[in-house]
Amino acid sequence: MREGLPPALIEALRADPFARSLGVALEEVREGYARASLVLAPHHRNFHGLVHGGVVFALADCAFAAASNARGERAVAISATVHFLRLAAPGVLRAECVEESCGRRLGAYRVEVRDSEGALVATMQGLVYRQGEPVVPDSA
Repeated sequence: MREGLPPALIEALRADPFARSLGVALEEVREGYARASLVLAPHHRNFHGLVHGGVVFALADCAFAAASNARGERAVAISATVHFLRLAAPGVLRAECVEESCGRRLGAYRVEVRDSEGALVATMQGLVYRQGEPVVPDSA
């Protein structure tokens, strides 16, 4: 985790209950950027035996949430569009989220999800609304 963000904010981002329940690890976060990973397990597969699209989307969304909230101001998604480009290879998925635009109230983000082989599995575009309150006290 990169230095510079308040420890309480980093802890709040790392403690996301849904992300933790999936096994998502927040590897790096800074203002407008996050990288998260997920070690794929049998329960991440659908009835075809393939990685479930919801798992790919959830990983992308976890990186999106961390990047958009890393400024310390509460940001909530108002739009997210995912494009599945290929099947994920077994192993680890990584999602990297980059801020494309940061306005007073709206922020736009792009997420790329790659598999263990480095192949691009999915992309996601997301838009957040900044609510004007801190994620945790004294983090904004």
